Amino acid sequence: MQFTTPTPLRRRSALLTGAALMLLAAAPSVPAETAALPADSIYHLHVTLTDQDGRSFPLDARRGHPMVVSMFYTNCDYACPTSFETLRMTEARLGEAERARLGVLMVSLDPVRDTVPALRQTMDQRGVNSARWTLARTEPADVRRLAAVLGIQYRALPGGDFNHSSVLLLVDADGRIVARTAQLGHVDPAFLARVRSVLARA
Repeated sequence: MQFTTPTPLRRRSALLTGAALMLLAAAPSVPAETAALPADSIYHLHVTLTDQDGRSFPLDARRGHPMVVSMFYTNCDYACPTSFETLRMTEARLGEAERARLGVLMVSLDPVRDTVPALRQTMDQRGVNSARWTLARTEPADVRRLAAVLGIQYRALPGGDFNHSSVLLLVDADGRIVARTAQLGHVDPAFLARVRSVLARA
């Protein structure tokens, strides 16, 4: 035997379904910045950074914007200046609109000597765009935590130098590390292609 829903009940059900759909359509969408973070996002790490102008901000303040991240120290004579130049060369291969959407965050491995004035001086010496580039410092314990999350190894050497991984990491808008390169001194084509791909979706 086949049962059919009485007409009044079907009409009431249709009205309730229509009302629910209207409420869903009217509900505000959840901004990306407040949506749940992916499990592998670096923004699960709660650290406070201070930039070259003395402004402090949490790491996750950069959420919503793709960026290239690296770690350095201002007294480095070779690898760190090469990282700067490699990033500049990579940027030069992007279009103006692409560059405007890509941030750069360089965090010091040496917060004892890399004070705010030291970061500012390095920014000026390197001639990088302070509207898109940030040189930052944090507390020694947070340097270790951030380096671990980024997969960067480092060790202090006698005399004040550091032995450290020299890598550039591409972080997407949700803080996932989606590409990395250790090729310095020239543009890594695969890394550049990944940067463009991420920016196209940003």
